[in-house]
Amino acid sequence: MTPDLEAPPRSGPAQSPPPGVPPGVPPRPSEAQLRGMGKAEARELSDALFRRLADLPRESRAYSYVRGTVIELNMPLVRFIAARFRHRAEDLEDILQVGTIGLIKAVDGYDLGRGVEFVTYAIPTIAGEIKRFFRDTSWPVRVPRSVQELYLTVARGSDRLEQELGRLPRPEEIAEDLHLSVEQATEGLLAGQVYRPSSLDALREHDGEEAGSARLDRLGACDPALELADFRTAVRPLLAELPRREQTVLKLRFWDGCTQSQIAERIGVSQMHVSRLLAAALGGLRERLEDRDAPGWGDPSEA
Repeated sequence: MTPDLEAPPRSGPAQSPPPGVPPGVPPRPSEAQLRGMGKAEARELSDALFRRLADLPRESRAYSYVRGTVIELNMPLVRFIAARFRHRAEDLEDILQVGTIGLIKAVDGYDLGRGVEFVTYAIPTIAGEIKRFFRDTSWPVRVPRSVQELYLTVARGSDRLEQELGRLPRPEEIAEDLHLSVEQATEGLLAGQVYRPSSLDALREHDGEEAGSARLDRLGACDPALELADFRTAVRPLLAELPRREQTVLKLRFWDGCTQSQIAERIGVSQMHVSRLLAAALGGLRERLEDRDAPGWGDPSEA
């Protein structure tokens, strides 16, 4: 059922539209209202507000007000994603600010007519903005400038392709899109691994939170083979949904600790093929985990 935008607030005073905003534009929900909203209600309200945005001139006061309401409504999503990085060296407040920029970009770039839910579009957009923040500011290991630049180019291209394709792009696709050789694309992806020393130290310092720490640390990585390494328990129930070969590759990598080269020897394929199998399997698992774990927008404490 589509929310009634003209209905009075359920609880707590809402913020009335400012002067100059035409009738029919709903009041901005109060904090109490936002906390009381369930996931389905929040998504319906968000969709209704996006439909209203589509009918308003971008330069109008009403457009700015509704846009701001959509951003406020979806701020718990930023807190949820930013919490994955809470054990990073960077201040959480900085991460939240960067995530908010990602949310604003998601709101401005979202097209309701494409039939994709906003949360599905927003999660990679917000996470991608936070990833870029870490990439541009965090090089804990000294590497040549040329490698840093190659990594940033490949990582940004990979993020864009992932949104376009709806899955992790293969090195060949990244290379073709960026006019690089496959070797250069692979080198750029591998360079991302030098981001991890400080985060790995943090894992040893927070043994009680190892699973959560690894999960948020790996979200910013480029190597898909490591993304789910430290929350195997969460992934195990989903393995049965994968083809047997992908199950075998994941178990060898994350349970037996085999390298990609060792896996290739064990199952009789090339290392590149192992990388593709891992990327495909982890992409599907990540989507299922995000669908399962994403909180309702109602209570920011769930983030």
